[in-house]
Amino acid sequence: MIQYRHYASGDERQIVAAWNAALTKDPITPKRFRNLVLLDGNFDPEGLRLAFDGDELVGCVYAVRRLMPMSGSDLEPDNGWIPFFFVVPSHQRRGIGRTLMSQALEFLQEKGRKQVFFASYAPNYILPGIDINAYPGGRAFLEAMGFAKLYAAVAMDRSLVGFVIPPDVEELRREREAEGYTFAHATDSDLVELIRFANEKFNPDWGRAIREGVVQGLPLERILVARDSGRLVGFCMYGAYEGVPERFGPFGVDPDQRGKGLGKILLNLCLRDMRSEGLHGAWFLWTGETTPAGYLYKRTGFAVTREFYVMKKVLSQGEE
Repeated sequence: MIQYRHYASGDERQIVAAWNAALTKDPITPKRFRNLVLLDGNFDPEGLRLAFDGDELVGCVYAVRRLMPMSGSDLEPDNGWIPFFFVVPSHQRRGIGRTLMSQALEFLQEKGRKQVFFASYAPNYILPGIDINAYPGGRAFLEAMGFAKLYAAVAMDRSLVGFVIPPDVEELRREREAEGYTFAHATDSDLVELIRFANEKFNPDWGRAIREGVVQGLPLERILVARDSGRLVGFCMYGAYEGVPERFGPFGVDPDQRGKGLGKILLNLCLRDMRSEGLHGAWFLWTGETTPAGYLYKRTGFAVTREFYVMKKVLSQGEE
């Protein structure tokens, strides 16, 4: 008989082992699981629902809501998230996933949540959404549980072998510098303004990534800032997430400054810096393929490597 309960201390070893048996295309280490889940300020053991066949852990669904605001005092009281779920192959198609997901959704509804997202949780998301090619069964399961596609996101990769900044980008940089723009590596004096810029112009998760990255030892040489006559108007960086140097981003240009090629300049300068460190590739997990950023990445040699659906379920009154 399958037994269900929430996380208890000591379960993490079995969770990681079962995860790696089920989610073979996205394995995880005990360290990453600890850092992204157990040490998350929003972690609540009751939201990590587990299924056991005897002493063997065979399934898991994680539900989370904000206990700590991303910024200010906003706890997003209507929102909950399912960052991941799995059932080991030997126990699939036995209703275990449905039971676990129902328990997770009930947990979120009891906490007053009105809508649940898979899997666009910040700060510690594993993937942006369900990888529709790697996990078609996972997509079908979410749809069967009442989740609907909200939007698509893509991951992209680019080889850096032989990377050279194109001459037209170098010329564009000279033109912008003649107009008063500067492009330079960040220094301590940039950080307060940069974090505020990321929070206000984009989203608080970007400001958090900068702050936590630097605290954890991210070299400031991995952050580029663009200024217009002294005013910060854009930035670009790598190695901010989990300390992985090949992971590019976050990256943004003030919307009021777009159309001037500042993003193109920053992106190419950043890729050259990455290559200068001896890195062989650059990748990121989340952008819109048909957004201005998506088009820029493609023109700079990035290619789509994964496609995700961010999905949403509205919780009805009295639903379990």
